[in-house]
Amino acid sequence: MQIRPAQLQDIETLFHIRTSVVENHQSRQELANLGVTPETIAHMLQTTCRAWIAEIDAQAVGFSFANATERMVFGLFVLPAYEGRGVGRALIQQAEDWLWSQGATEIHLFTGNQPSLRAYGFYQHLGWQVGAVQSDLPEAAARRGRQIKFVKRKPV
Repeated sequence: MQIRPAQLQDIETLFHIRTSVVENHQSRQELANLGVTPETIAHMLQTTCRAWIAEIDAQAVGFSFANATERMVFGLFVLPAYEGRGVGRALIQQAEDWLWSQGATEIHLFTGNQPSLRAYGFYQHLGWQVGAVQSDLPEAAARRGRQIKFVKRKPV
């Protein structure tokens, strides 16, 4: 597995992976309704955000996305056929390391507030602490269910 920084020309790859997941699936239209478009992703990649793509045999199989200003992991997605192979763990580590290098001492992310979701247990297993349930979400996100904030503090 290779992990490399995502570039502007990778935006369609990011959308392909994002719309291919089973848990927390969202269509291109649902993402657009939340303001996640190729244009907004391009803007983010050119400001205080970074993304990384994991490749196996030269095929993009997952990505992570982090925002230094918000001190958060914005997204972590792996193609279903590549789950359970350490891709997610490597990608979240890349995002965490970058956020720490940007001066963050505490970072956060949001995921579905359902302990039965794989992501919920995955983040706990990697040392993320359960935080507050978010209720001030956009309407489209609220329809999918409440999100929960996970928090991680920089190791000393």
